[in-house]
Amino acid sequence: MIPLSIIVPVYNVENYIRPCIESIYNQNLEDDCFEVILINDGTTDKSIEIIADIIHQHSNITVINQENQGLSVARNHGIAVARGEYILMPDSDDLLIENSLGVLLQKALETKADIVIADFLEMSNEEIKQNIFPPQKEFQCRMYTGRELFLTFLAPTRCYVWCNLYRREFLIDNHITFVPGIYLQDQPFTHECYLKANLCVKAERLLNIYRKHSESATRSKKHKEIELSESIAIANLWKLTDIIGDDTQVKSKLQDSILHFFLVSQGSIAQLHNISFNRYAPIDLLREMAPDLDFGKGIKRKTLTLLFRYTPHTLVFGRFIYARVYENTIYLMRKIFYKMKLILNDAIGH
Repeated sequence: MIPLSIIVPVYNVENYIRPCIESIYNQNLEDDCFEVILINDGTTDKSIEIIADIIHQHSNITVINQENQGLSVARNHGIAVARGEYILMPDSDDLLIENSLGVLLQKALETKADIVIADFLEMSNEEIKQNIFPPQKEFQCRMYTGRELFLTFLAPTRCYVWCNLYRREFLIDNHITFVPGIYLQDQPFTHECYLKANLCVKAERLLNIYRKHSESATRSKKHKEIELSESIAIANLWKLTDIIGDDTQVKSKLQDSILHFFLVSQGSIAQLHNISFNRYAPIDLLREMAPDLDFGKGIKRKTLTLLFRYTPHTLVFGRFIYARVYENTIYLMRKIFYKMKLILNDAIGH
């Protein structure tokens, strides 16, 4: 066994893959202490060709070719063949900050933590090109149980897989995998990891540069695929209630996440103007996969639960009408404001 496996799914990222791989080899780590597993997920561009020289230079790179099956399957494939005690899964369009990984890996090996959570920078392409990064702070970390991390730090909008180190045996022994065929694969995976982890390390250390650009997976996919994907993700989050038991505090926090994703999904559907899109398909799928879904306590949540279970189409249609009324109200207010501005300008001009 080697200390670390770095799994990088590759699909049509020819503009970003080389800086990503170069950053992996800019960590002051010897090649014999880690492996890089590139999952060529049926890429149709020159992503692999662009890094062919790097692949030939390093004996610790393995390229696995497969038909395009999506990020979840690619990561699952990488985990299955990985030989490292720990696993890192950076996105192929992001970067690792220079010499940031070693201290995190050392802490992981010392503590045998199930998860080591690092921090990241969010930067645009232009900011990355300037190559100006803030200095690293002195390394500090704290130990938590997975439950403590789940209750204290996990937020629905920050379920990031790529800035964490995972102990491989922890993932395998707990049968934790990514849900195939969805674009929100990080959310169920992260929630399950936190709920099943015993020892975790949260580190004050910048590891990744998250690249902000318009080509991210969720932004470029069709609305139908995204909304159905969200329903599958929500259903898999609800399944986690089976492992919570009588822990009402954890269940309430999980319901908060579920409610967040559900409202975001329904809000997106309500905003769609494409009449060919079946607005009821996502909620029908969710009711099929999670018929006993419960959004939690409180009048509003209980009402939403009842609407979801017994009149789901009314719920969807109601949000659609609300969105139209709200949208038309905003449009009317802007129109009135514009006319008042014209009148005022005309009065001042005279």
